[in-house]
Amino acid sequence: MNSDTLRILYHYMQTRHLHRWSGREALERWQERRIIRQIRRIRAVSAFYRDLWKGLPDHAWRQFPIIDKQIMMEHFDRLNTVGIRCEEAMKLALQAEQTRDFQPLLNGVTVGLSSGTSGNRGLFLVSPQEQAAWTGTVLAKLLPGGLKREARIAFFLRANSNLYESVRKGKLQFRYFDLMCPLEEHLEQMNQYRPTIWVAPASMLRLLAEEYAAGRLNVQPQRIIAVAEVLDPLDQQYIEQTFEQTVHQVYQCTEGFLGATCAHGTIHLNEDLVCIEKEYIDRDSRRFMPIITDFSRITQPIIRYRLNDILTESAAPCLCGSPFTAIERIEGRYDDILYIRHNQHHQKIPLFPDLVTRAIIAASPHISHYRVIQQAEDRLEIAYRLTDTDEASAVVEQSIQNRIETICQGLHGIPPHIRFTAYDFTPGPVKLRRVERRWNI
Repeated sequence: MNSDTLRILYHYMQTRHLHRWSGREALERWQERRIIRQIRRIRAVSAFYRDLWKGLPDHAWRQFPIIDKQIMMEHFDRLNTVGIRCEEAMKLALQAEQTRDFQPLLNGVTVGLSSGTSGNRGLFLVSPQEQAAWTGTVLAKLLPGGLKREARIAFFLRANSNLYESVRKGKLQFRYFDLMCPLEEHLEQMNQYRPTIWVAPASMLRLLAEEYAAGRLNVQPQRIIAVAEVLDPLDQQYIEQTFEQTVHQVYQCTEGFLGATCAHGTIHLNEDLVCIEKEYIDRDSRRFMPIITDFSRITQPIIRYRLNDILTESAAPCLCGSPFTAIERIEGRYDDILYIRHNQHHQKIPLFPDLVTRAIIAASPHISHYRVIQQAEDRLEIAYRLTDTDEASAVVEQSIQNRIETICQGLHGIPPHIRFTAYDFTPGPVKLRRVERRWNI
């Protein structure tokens, strides 16, 4: 048994069996010790962080400046601890995407590239040791039967990585499905491979469910895991009804493995891996942006890193009893909050994506797909598709219009003009964003 396998097993056992806390306070004390230790290590090896934290003691880490993807990319060369330059890492990552060969390493380090839905693409670096730790942790949190039970994993994503391939261990089979390939190829491979665990963006899971309902896909999963995109309630309901099981979720991004669903289907933040501070957008609705501090990544340290995501904290503890923060919903990106004008003082009012989503879903039970794009401050474009129904489009559109106007009036805002169009989106390399803002506030 080689060192990587031993390391995977160590992190698997640690995550699945060894980490136990008596409650939230015990968890936070443990986190504090891990963070202080991590900061001391990073000061010694990262020139960027050493300069950024100059004059601030380790225990004052909550006062350290917050960084984000733009800052990380601007200082990539001095931030990473293995001497890799941004230019050479980007070149390798782009070449991998063009050739679809994701195996090459750079100085023994895995290089990956984020999808760039926020407009600037981010690089991530993972050492073999960090890769083994990630693999062990993912297997512990996501495999329903543990390592002893055979499983065939189908993994759909825009780009493969050595990181993902490392999941192929022992009785686990792993096959990467490239989202750049035609659907017909996926169906043929799925029917032959017969995977038991499906991991894919929500839009692809929805498409696979539709193909199953149509009889062109003849395999059923034992577990379904949504990744990469926001799991919309409309898609979740359709997938769960089709396969008669819960859709689990993984909150994974360039910055790490941040959350996963428990046995009750509740998303919990992986606070055994990262500390997540909450920067509240709206305390009344429990919406916040996460600020991440990773306990163990050395190659590309993540310390007080603000993500551009909107999370909604659960109002009540999860029945599973975990001390980890329970998340009611991952709502989307902060940049996709829609804005309307107040009807008296004309200040901008946030219109959260979840409010729009639920208004459209509630407008008609026959809406099967939709997208909302705010093209300008006073203009929404809503694309939708109906299932086979006698319900008139005009009735559906009027219902949507009325519901959105009601929400805006409740916020004392001016309702936007709405233009309705036909829904047209094919799952693939571009992430589906059900609600999107395309103008700058």
